[in-house]
Amino acid sequence: CNLRDNYTALLEKGFAVVGVSPDSEESHAKFTGKYDLPFPLIADPEKKILQDWGVWGEKNMYGRKYMGVHRSTFVIDEEGIILKIFTKVETKNHTEQILKALNMT
Repeated sequence: CNLRDNYTALLEKGFAVVGVSPDSEESHAKFTGKYDLPFPLIADPEKKILQDWGVWGEKNMYGRKYMGVHRSTFVIDEEGIILKIFTKVETKNHTEQILKALNMT
C-alpha cells in the first residue's frame, strides 16, 4: 500500500511499478480492487518469473519450512540494467527506502 499511496510521486520520478506473485489473475483482480492498486500485477502461477529472478524459495516461520515468495524489489533502468535490489523491503516506508537508496530524496 505504500507504493500505492506514493504512486504519483514515483511516476513523477520516472518509475513504473509492476508486481509479480504466484497468485491467479482472478486473485489479482480481487486484490487490486480491495487495495485500489493503480499499477499492474502479473500472475505467475507456474512461478517461472519468480524462479528466474531468484525470489521463490524456502522460507521458515516458527520452525516450519515451506516454499514461498521472498518479498523483493528490483529497480531497473530504461536500459534493462538492475540498479538496486531490495531484499529487506520496509513495507510501511518502501517508497522512501527506494528514493533514499537511489539518492532521489
